[in-house]
Amino acid sequence: VQLQAYGGGLVQPGGSLRLSCAASAPTFSSITMGWFRQAPGKEREFVAAIQWSGRDRSVADSVKGRFTVSRDNDKDTVYLQMNSLKPADTAVYYCAAREGYHYYSNAEKYPWWGQGTLVTVSS
Repeated sequence: VQLQAYGGGLVQPGGSLRLSCAASAPTFSSITMGWFRQAPGKEREFVAAIQWSGRDRSVADSVKGRFTVSRDNDKDTVYLQMNSLKPADTAVYYCAAREGYHYYSNAEKYPWWGQGTLVTVSS
């Protein structure tokens, strides 16, 4: 499985960005996807995840109500819509993948990772 995340950039506080993660996988529709982020000097943290069918999904408490995760299995792509961005959201965002139905907030459960895309929230 190969993953490529894109869509990051510089945005002002209160602004929005949509990250995309394009996957190259034999059966994308059977893969559960996650988003994680890592800010400078901090550990990687869970942001959101979506189960392979899209019916079950989860977002971290720190982004609940502002971020939404979705996927398009016809395009082999998962999205992270980020609204009301704050400077604390500044980080490199990574998409990750694992086979199977269940999603996890533990990064170690995901064997495949994209290269990351930088999101900077600053005025």
